Amino acid sequence: MRERDDGVRLDAARLGTGLGERATLVQFSSAFCAPCRATRRVLSEVARMVPGVAHVEIDAEARLGLVRALDIRRTPTVLVLDADGRIVRRAAGQPRTADVIAALGEAV
Repeated sequence: MRERDDGVRLDAARLGTGLGERATLVQFSSAFCAPCRATRRVLSEVARMVPGVAHVEIDAEARLGLVRALDIRRTPTVLVLDADGRIVRRAAGQPRTADVIAALGEAV
């Protein structure tokens, strides 16, 4: 997962849903993306395991303005946000559970 995107902050209004109390896993997906389904399972599982962490999935095709603003180039792309909505990490492709948990360590 890549280092933080300095100065970029997402809030409930931009995401279309609330942030997690401690951290938020934001997943950009597309309809026919097989790795997106596997990523959804991984992130949902981590969000259930770690108290205060939310998983938000965003349809990249439906939210092109946000995709462009955040320079999302492929799906799945995962952003790890801290409690204030700052991007702590980003990764493209299907993440491993251990990598997601490690990235959360920086956010909480």
